[in-house]
Amino acid sequence: MKKISISFILLFGLVIFSGCELDEIENPNAPTVSSFAEGASEGDIMLLASGLEAVMRNDLAFHYDTVSILGREYYDLSGVDPRYTGELLKGPLDNNGFLTTRAYAAWYKVVKTANILIEAVENSVAGLSDAEKNDYYGYAKTLKAYALLMVANRQYDNGIRIDVADPDNLGPNVSYEEALTAIMSLLDEADAHLANGTEEFVSLSSGFDGFDTASTFSEFNRALAARVALYQDNDQMVLNLLEESFLDLDGDLYEGPAHVFGLTGNDILNAQFHVPLQSGQEFMVHPTWVADAANGDLRIEEKTIRFEDSTSFDGLTAIDQIAVYDKNTDPVYLIRNEELILIYAEANIGIDNDEAVEAINIVRNAAGLDDYSGSTDEQALIEEVLRQRRYSLLAEGHRWIDLRRLDRLNENYIPLDRDGDNIIDAFPTPFTEQLQ
Repeated sequence: MKKISISFILLFGLVIFSGCELDEIENPNAPTVSSFAEGASEGDIMLLASGLEAVMRNDLAFHYDTVSILGREYYDLSGVDPRYTGELLKGPLDNNGFLTTRAYAAWYKVVKTANILIEAVENSVAGLSDAEKNDYYGYAKTLKAYALLMVANRQYDNGIRIDVADPDNLGPNVSYEEALTAIMSLLDEADAHLANGTEEFVSLSSGFDGFDTASTFSEFNRALAARVALYQDNDQMVLNLLEESFLDLDGDLYEGPAHVFGLTGNDILNAQFHVPLQSGQEFMVHPTWVADAANGDLRIEEKTIRFEDSTSFDGLTAIDQIAVYDKNTDPVYLIRNEELILIYAEANIGIDNDEAVEAINIVRNAAGLDDYSGSTDEQALIEEVLRQRRYSLLAEGHRWIDLRRLDRLNENYIPLDRDGDNIIDAFPTPFTEQLQ
């Protein structure tokens, strides 16, 4: 990563709170990175902590759009940029183009902001207690791990850098497996800090209501760790971690920490919201998502709106607009209970298949479907979990990753709608990274 891409002034990442909303500060006199590192005040640290939460929202829709399109969950048929139906579906991806570099840079800004917060706390003149420092360390390292996981899942076998603290001495590019190991280690390190934190914790937005003490934020941390363990194919570790997470088999499927958005001040909107039935908003669910659904599945009506007529662009046609979000201030979840239930179901396959079915039925019943009545052999249950993840977690960034990790990233699961369409399993390493 070039020095210019990670040594940045925190003009747009720093925020203040206004009620439950995050407002970005656009201030040419804002503090620089070096001023935070050289004796930050308590106010500086609070500003950095808020900035870390806010900067995570930058280019969030772009991340979810690109990975969802690769997984053929939906298409961008608006025609605003033909690369969404051309390069992204046909390849090869340009290693110096925005499809490759934009989300990569956004997630590393999160990593950099977390590193700055950690350094600021270490060198602070605010007289923080050890417990207060642990609050910030646990918070920063958890969100740093989250960002690294997101970029690792984009890059896959092309690898990522874990150590970018010193822009003049960057760490090596490591494999996907090594990245997962390092991310798990970072989450464990963060959790150890949280175990020695305070109940007051870091001041967060309303998106973290219920996860705003060291102990409850730890439940979020353990949920992320369970996701990592799932990617590592370590089912028993998944189950152990879920016991320490906010998993609730009887709870609200939408319980979980979330990015929040607002209409006031300099806050930003949820760009994954698309105005229903409006021209220029043709983000269209792949026809197979509707065609393959079980009769009576409530998620079809909940997550899509049907146009009066089909819309076509660049040889692709669809009729159902994606409608996961109802308005432009809806939250976007970092991880939520429904995903945890499905992780729990998958991890139990081969350990306790009856328990796996019970968990599957929680999700099926919530979607208006009867209990699962198919085969209970391991492959059949994996297919059923994958199916429920497809419908429950639409547009939440999982389908492409799920198919890849379960060795199903092929034409049986990825429809190739035109001659020349291809299956892409990873984003290339950005050109500037290859110069290091």
